[in-house]
Amino acid sequence: MIKILHPSRMKKSSSGKLTLPVLLISLIILAGSCKKNNDTTTSTASSVPKVTTSGLIINLTSTTAQSGGSVSDEGTSSVTEAGVCYSSTNKTPTISDSKADGVITGVSAFPVDFTSDLSDLTANTTYYVRAFATNSSGTAYGDVITFTTSATLSGVVTTVTTFAGSGTAGYLEGAGNMAMFNNPEGIAVDASGKLYVSDSFNSRIRSITTAGETASLAGIGTLGYTDGDAATAQFYGPNGIAVDASGNVFVADFGNNVIRKITPSGVVSTFAGNGTPGFVNSTTATSAEFNSPSGIAVDGSGNLYVADRGNNAIRKITAAGVVTTLAGFKSGGFVNATGTDAGFKKPNGITVDGAGNVFVADQGNSAVRKITAEGVVTTVAGGPSQTGLLNFPAAIALDNQGNIFIADEGGRIMESTTDHVLYILAGSLNVSGFVNGDGASALFSSPQGIAVDANNNIYVADQDNNCIRKLTVKIVQNP
Repeated sequence: MIKILHPSRMKKSSSGKLTLPVLLISLIILAGSCKKNNDTTTSTASSVPKVTTSGLIINLTSTTAQSGGSVSDEGTSSVTEAGVCYSSTNKTPTISDSKADGVITGVSAFPVDFTSDLSDLTANTTYYVRAFATNSSGTAYGDVITFTTSATLSGVVTTVTTFAGSGTAGYLEGAGNMAMFNNPEGIAVDASGKLYVSDSFNSRIRSITTAGETASLAGIGTLGYTDGDAATAQFYGPNGIAVDASGNVFVADFGNNVIRKITPSGVVSTFAGNGTPGFVNSTTATSAEFNSPSGIAVDGSGNLYVADRGNNAIRKITAAGVVTTLAGFKSGGFVNATGTDAGFKKPNGITVDGAGNVFVADQGNSAVRKITAEGVVTTVAGGPSQTGLLNFPAAIALDNQGNIFIADEGGRIMESTTDHVLYILAGSLNVSGFVNGDGASALFSSPQGIAVDANNNIYVADQDNNCIRKLTVKIVQNP
C-alpha cells in the first residue's frame, strides 16, 4: 500500500528501550545521487521530474519497512508514476527491480509526498532503496538509501495512558486524573523522575511526582510579569521548560519575551531578556532581547539554549549570562550552513546532548535539525517538502542513548534512532482525539511537549486534551 501525504497547516499552539541493539541496522545515504548514466530510461535532466528519497527508513522490522520520497516538480510533462524501488543485489535499484507495494499515478499537484510499504523482506539482509518518478521523458531517481533488516524484530508496541489530568481544561491539584491543566505546553523531567510542566493558559508552572501527584510550583494563575517568591510570581503563557542538575527550573516565558529561573527554594527571577521583543545579543543576559521564546534546554555546564521562535534563531546563554546567536537569521528559511548563515522557520522545541550537539524541532520547516558545538547545521529528518514525514514537530527530547523523540503537532509521537530509523510510536497523522491504547489506536490532540526519563518512559504534554500522557515501549521479537 502506498500513502499520499499532502502538506496541511496546523494551528500553533519507557520502560522498554527503543535503542534496538539487536537490529544491526545500518543506514547511510550513499554519496552518489541518481545520475543520467545510471538511468537508462532518462533523457535530459531538465525534462524529467525532480524527486527526493526520504532520508529515513520507517518502522523497520525483520521482514517489513517503509520508505518514501517527494516529487517537487513534474518536469516538462505530467508524472505518470511515482513510488519506491528496491533491491538486495543492485546497489542502484531501478524500476526494473522490485517496486514497493503500489505506486501513485497521474500526479497533478506538487509538491507531493508519498510513503510505500516494503513487505516480504528477508530477515538480516541488506537492501538498497530509492524513490522514483516517471514522465514521458523518462524516469528520475532520488538518492539511494541502504538498510539492513533485523534478524528477529517483529514489531514495536507502544502503550499510551493518561498520567495526569482529566482531559477537561481547568486548574486543580491532586493525584492522577483528579488534577486539571489548561493547555500544557512544555514538559521536563529531573534525575529523580519528577516532572515539571508549563501550564500555559493557567500561567503557572506545575510539578508532578513519580506517583502522579500534581502541585503548583510557581505562579498565581493570572497573566503578568512579576519576579520574587514563587507563590506570588506571574508568567505570561509559559512555554518550554528545562531543569538543571542542581534543581533549578528554567522557563521560556513566551508572552513576556524572557527566560525565567525558579530556584529549588522557590525564588523566581529573570535570567535573560528585558521584556521587550527584539533580537539583541549582550554580555549581560538581562540586556538581551528575545522574541516569543518557545523551547529551552540546559547542558551539563549550565549553558542554556533557546528556540527563539519569533526571531527564527537558536540563541545560547552561558552560565555567566552572555547571550549570543548560535544559529539562524531573523528572516528565516531552510538552509543548512554554519551559524548565522543557517536558516530556520519558527523553531519551537530544543534539546542538547552531552557532546554539545543541539537538536531543534524546526516547526515551520517540518524538520528536525542538528547544530554541532561549532554551529554547523544539518537536517536529521523532514523538510518543507516532506510534511507527511514530520508534520510541524512541536517538541523534541533525547534519551540516554542519543535516540531522538518527537512530539509531532499532527498527532503522532515518534522516535528517530541513532541508526536513522524512524519509528511511529503512537498516534495517527492529522487525526485528533483523546484515546488511550496501543500504537496508532491511541490519539492525541496537538501534543506540544515531550520528555524521557532515565527508565525510558516517555511523557507528553497533550495540549488540547489538557493532560499529561505516558508512553511505554515494548520490543517484540520473533519466536
